[in-house]
Amino acid sequence: MGVSTTGPEKGISLVTVDFPPVNALPVHGWYELADAVRAAGRDPGVRCVVLAAEGRGFNAGVDIKEMRRDPGHSALIGANRGCYEAFAAVYECEVPVVAAVQGHCLGGGIGLVGNADVVVASEDATFGLPELDRGALGAATHLARLVPQHLMRALYYTSRTATARELLAHGSVWKVVPRTELLDAARELAREIARKDGSLIRLAKAAINGIDPVDVRRSYRFEQGFTFEANLSGVADRIRDTFGEQPGKGRERA
Repeated sequence: MGVSTTGPEKGISLVTVDFPPVNALPVHGWYELADAVRAAGRDPGVRCVVLAAEGRGFNAGVDIKEMRRDPGHSALIGANRGCYEAFAAVYECEVPVVAAVQGHCLGGGIGLVGNADVVVASEDATFGLPELDRGALGAATHLARLVPQHLMRALYYTSRTATARELLAHGSVWKVVPRTELLDAARELAREIARKDGSLIRLAKAAINGIDPVDVRRSYRFEQGFTFEANLSGVADRIRDTFGEQPGKGRERA
């Protein structure tokens, strides 16, 4: 359990997240993930990173139960800072990051894939931000990198999800494959990227980030301010107390 890094083949680093049962990451998990991605990017022999997960879903966001056990705000602050570091690590990784997404990709998962360079998804993958149902805000910055502006708002306000096929139609998912073929498909793309000159691919990543129209770190940090406001006002606690008691939320769009 935790975050592991392997080198399945030359030029590729595979970073795998495994926090059963649903990959809802505790505070230390976000920092572990950030450290692993940054380390992979710094390795001069790596030209592409594949970010994957074990289990039935890619990522379920932060560990809400960890927050509910905390009588103060330490877990909240830790989760916010951890997410901030993990999202930034993916975006700022010195080489391209390919996210291999299966099952649910929710909350913090959107922050990760929204900052990845390419997304490969399984046929059962769904993407969404159920933040309003969990007493939180944030990652609209990253959802807006996956779907058009008005769809992002509708998904955000309703806590609904979009399917991998829908994101494929919007051009934010590279390929949709059966779950059994997901990792192979991600590695196939990573292999193609890794054939490029190592120095040039790093320059390309820096150049593309440099022309990005949105400063994702500043934008996400702005969103986090409203998460703290929701907590200080008591709204977040009231909603989190009902977490797990709201059937029917987060369904795919009709």
